[in-house]
Amino acid sequence: MGTTQPIRNRQELQNFSSYYKQVKPHLRNYTLVVLGLNTALRISDLLNLRWRSVYDFKKNCFRDHLLVWEHKTGKRNYIAINQNAKNALYLYFMEKNPDPEEYVFSKRTNPYKPLSRSQAYRIIKEDASHTTSEEAISCHSLRKTFGYYAWQEGVQPALLMNVFNHSSFHITKRYLGIEQDEKDLVYLNINL
Repeated sequence: MGTTQPIRNRQELQNFSSYYKQVKPHLRNYTLVVLGLNTALRISDLLNLRWRSVYDFKKNCFRDHLLVWEHKTGKRNYIAINQNAKNALYLYFMEKNPDPEEYVFSKRTNPYKPLSRSQAYRIIKEDASHTTSEEAISCHSLRKTFGYYAWQEGVQPALLMNVFNHSSFHITKRYLGIEQDEKDLVYLNINL
């Protein structure tokens, strides 16, 4: 399959999400992976986050929600920041001690310039090459993995369509790789 895939295997997902924390420690990369998996944001929207978006510098605490104007759709999106994401952000925040205007995922040489999409892709590909058996993993896999596990946990299709701004469940199923999973079950359950 050439299409970007979600990470379906739970053990591989656990290895993937902890690679930059436990195997090759790098808190920026670890936070990128964890935030991507837990917010379903497109990589362009993740890379444009500034610290003031995730941390309230007046109250000295992490925000409960992100308010994002999606780059691709131009739509406003209000996203809850779960505890996994907050924990990763906290570790990175403590290491970095950032200014509110710095990008969360910035270049090493300049915290006021966001990480490039190509560098984010290399970060994700390196992680996946060491932790997953799936070859079609890219930055978009973070978003697809969020949706795949939400669907597995019983999140209603209409809600997932809303999260992803899709026009039909058919598009959402194809997007998450659900159609292929359903076809695989037919083949694996028929023994003639």
